Amino acid sequence: MNAARIEPCLPLTRSRATEGHGCVYCYARPSHAFLGYSPGLDFESVIFSKPDAAALLEAAFNKPGYRPRPIMIGANTDAWQPLERKLETTRDILKVFARYKHPVSFITKSALVLRDLDILAPMARAGLVSGAISLTTLDRKLARDLEPRAAAPHRRLETIKGLSEAGIPVTVMMAPVIPGLNDHEIEALLDTAAAAGARRAGYVLLRLPLEIKDLFRDWLADKRPDSAARVLSLLRQMRGGKDYDASWGTRGRGTGPYAELIAARFRAAVKRSGLDGARPVPDFAGFERPLGTAVQPSLF
Repeated sequence: MNAARIEPCLPLTRSRATEGHGCVYCYARPSHAFLGYSPGLDFESVIFSKPDAAALLEAAFNKPGYRPRPIMIGANTDAWQPLERKLETTRDILKVFARYKHPVSFITKSALVLRDLDILAPMARAGLVSGAISLTTLDRKLARDLEPRAAAPHRRLETIKGLSEAGIPVTVMMAPVIPGLNDHEIEALLDTAAAAGARRAGYVLLRLPLEIKDLFRDWLADKRPDSAARVLSLLRQMRGGKDYDASWGTRGRGTGPYAELIAARFRAAVKRSGLDGARPVPDFAGFERPLGTAVQPSLF
């Protein structure tokens, strides 16, 4: 691999960890392969961080030509991995957003986000933050097998409750929906998330790009052998006969009768559960550079 291809990601620090999230379906796994590591075990035990992330973000905000725009934390992998307890990289990033009054959204499946309520709650009162919690299943055994070392379902519901009580608009993301494995939970999961305080809901159909296809097949054979054939058959029915179709607009929903059934059930459950609240609209008008920054020097 040409090292020049990864220069935009640098500086990175590699840490050996024994408790990284091990979600077998995670679409971020191929990122490790891109960096020359295994998308299997290395993904769960070699965690990359950017120790200068907060400083780099602040430098970007201080550029004279910068204009605030939507920014999301956690879109490729969880920003509140267990190692964040020690590194506090994400916490430092949030402090920058708060200081500059810059809106931010986030998605996580970690209860560790509650640690940062002292930053997030004041931002929420100013309309500067919204969050999403990924909740794949209410079945603790399935969650343990499917998402090792990630927060248990009851902890994610507690996280939704804690964020909601702090005034942060919360979306519950059923991600992924796996036909033949967790799709029977759609209605119960959304009802339970709504009771915990979620305002909106979304879902993503299981995606199997690149190396994830074989990893997921191996997982099914090991953990759910009785369901494996049906799960894979249903996925192919929703992907035009293929294991995966990356077509924009349908890759997260699928096509065909079974995909349409899931979509219809989800829409009905969202409406019944009251999870059709208005989408949070970030307010960029309040963005300001604090006194003492490079482009806003202090008077003293």
